[in-house]
Amino acid sequence: MDSAAAPGKGTSDQQDWKIGVDIGGTFIDFCALETRSGRVASLKVLTTPDDPGAELMTGLSLLAEREGLEPAAVSRFVHGTTVGINTVIQRRGVSLALMTNAGFEDVIELARLRMPDVYSLFCSRPDQLIARDMIFGIPARLRADGSEVEAPDLEAVAAAVAKAKANGAAGIIVSFLHSWRTDIHEVAVRREIVRIAPELFVFTSCEVWPVIREYERTTTAILNGYVHPRVSGYLTALEETLLSRGVTAPALLTKSNGGVMNADEGKRSCVQMLLSGTASGVIGAAWLARRAGEKHILTLDIGGTSADFALIIDGEPQFGTGELVGEFPLHIPSVSVSSIGIGGGSIASVDAQGVLRVGPESAGSTPGPACYGGGGEQATVTDAMAVCGWLGHSQMAYGQLQIDVGLARAVVTRLAEKIGRSAEEAAQAILDVAISEMFVEVEKLASRAGVDLREFTLMPFGGGGPMLGAFLAREFHMAKVIGAPRPGVVSALGGLVADLRGDFIRTVFTHLSDQAAPQMREALDALAVEGRNWLAKQGHAGAATLNVSADMRYVGQSFEIEVPIQPAWIAEGKLGSIEEAFHAMHARLYDFHDPDGAIEIVNLRLSAIGAGPALEIPVNAREDGEAANPEREIPVFTGKSYEWIGLYRRDRLRPGSRFAGPAVVAQEDTTFAIPSGTHVEVDRQLNLHLTFSE
Repeated sequence: MDSAAAPGKGTSDQQDWKIGVDIGGTFIDFCALETRSGRVASLKVLTTPDDPGAELMTGLSLLAEREGLEPAAVSRFVHGTTVGINTVIQRRGVSLALMTNAGFEDVIELARLRMPDVYSLFCSRPDQLIARDMIFGIPARLRADGSEVEAPDLEAVAAAVAKAKANGAAGIIVSFLHSWRTDIHEVAVRREIVRIAPELFVFTSCEVWPVIREYERTTTAILNGYVHPRVSGYLTALEETLLSRGVTAPALLTKSNGGVMNADEGKRSCVQMLLSGTASGVIGAAWLARRAGEKHILTLDIGGTSADFALIIDGEPQFGTGELVGEFPLHIPSVSVSSIGIGGGSIASVDAQGVLRVGPESAGSTPGPACYGGGGEQATVTDAMAVCGWLGHSQMAYGQLQIDVGLARAVVTRLAEKIGRSAEEAAQAILDVAISEMFVEVEKLASRAGVDLREFTLMPFGGGGPMLGAFLAREFHMAKVIGAPRPGVVSALGGLVADLRGDFIRTVFTHLSDQAAPQMREALDALAVEGRNWLAKQGHAGAATLNVSADMRYVGQSFEIEVPIQPAWIAEGKLGSIEEAFHAMHARLYDFHDPDGAIEIVNLRLSAIGAGPALEIPVNAREDGEAANPEREIPVFTGKSYEWIGLYRRDRLRPGSRFAGPAVVAQEDTTFAIPSGTHVEVDRQLNLHLTFSE
């Protein structure tokens, strides 16, 4: 993400721009690459919650004004949005009805009979997205093998539709038992709904995610329908906005699985993009890490409202299912990200017991932290950084913000009086609490993955990641911290470099045996056809990569693990290789395997990948290491007292530059806070490499 020397601004026939855009809770980020010159432009614009999309117009106008970007020269436009996830979190989705089998109307209320926090006496389960009086049982039944016991009662369907419309439903979700075997009942009911009520939209569980287990399949379909009108309307407006600006490149959308899809796909498969922002950050970080030669990375993405963590192992992001969207699990493949409500805008408060707490409430972009001058009246993490002296020495967000330390000190002082400390001590306490909260979440992530973080490098990004990242890494005794040249826009970069990626699944539910081989080959062939057809619909005409995995378990286990397998093992009947792969994965995860245990395959999964653009960004010539000179010395409260430390400008650091902490590195999109006992060196790609003294 380093920037070559900027050439003169040319005309559209001399330009080829690729743009990645990511909308967060406080800023919309732009990362634009002019591929013929290697010139990189980045930008942050404050979000406009009351007028979604206006910030996009502002950003495009600023890129045209500052960088000479001509809309007609844009050949790739990738957009990540929080419209879907915010709709769920704020519960501003559409009114839905659910049709399921008679007698199973409580499917989403029963869920998996688990409480969110089994150790809390005050824990409660969230209200469902569909009210109980909007769930209708339809007489219909399939056996577990897919054979029909009772055809759907279409008169009951008509009666349910009438009640749903009378209660204000805008759409209907159809989810029946055993539809993963055959969707004939769901299709029949959808056809009838469309015939008698064409004004309602309808989603069946199998078209959204055809997986065994009715709760997981149903709740995923509900999330898709709940956000559908808002997401579809937003994407339609996005396409119109781009055309009005002269951008003719098709709009691509980032997905929860780290890939991209076209806007037409996004209007129906809304659930695929609910976690797109967090996934894009990990994809961008993985791309940067590979360029820097780093294999094992812990990513730390801190925005205005949350801190997101993910592991990159051997250069590849990790994937999983069951990620939470608000209070609800999402059962489609997603980049594995753990989140906590600690961000730059997280509000600090003192509870009734006199205990200092930070988050999860956030000041967001409106009014924002007090130091932004937008009317914020509560102390936030960003205000604490300003009071300690880490912030306030340059403009932020590409000149859009000027930190007002006086406003920050005023709100922190009010908080400090409640706990009997000075403003500086209270500010440091806010930072300590924020870091300790993140420490707990990261420790859980590392334990689940079975990794030793001392073998990992931390890559902080987002507007707040570089402010707190080095302090968190030091607590874990991590080997290194690597800072990308433009960490504030890594999520936007992730969309820019992402591949087309579609995920597909077939439930086979069979013992791993020679008798199951034909069934597995048939399922894999069908998945391969579906994957290639999907890529073709996305406009991809190049080579396709098909990655295959299987959800497997020992007979008698309740849940399965995902095991990567080679397609040739299924095609050639090498079931022994599949068995060995399962035993190895089980041993890695649980330190145990049963060589004689019978094995079941529950699902086959396939990811169809069409490679994204092979971006080339110039690498700077290596220079001999020499001590970098700070612009000036600034006073910073480093925990117990003030120290005079060096302030460095990021755009003045060159390959080979070296300096030691404590220090502050200021740049347009963020600020790096570098603690004492740290050695810093700049590489050829202008990354900062922070290492700690023993």
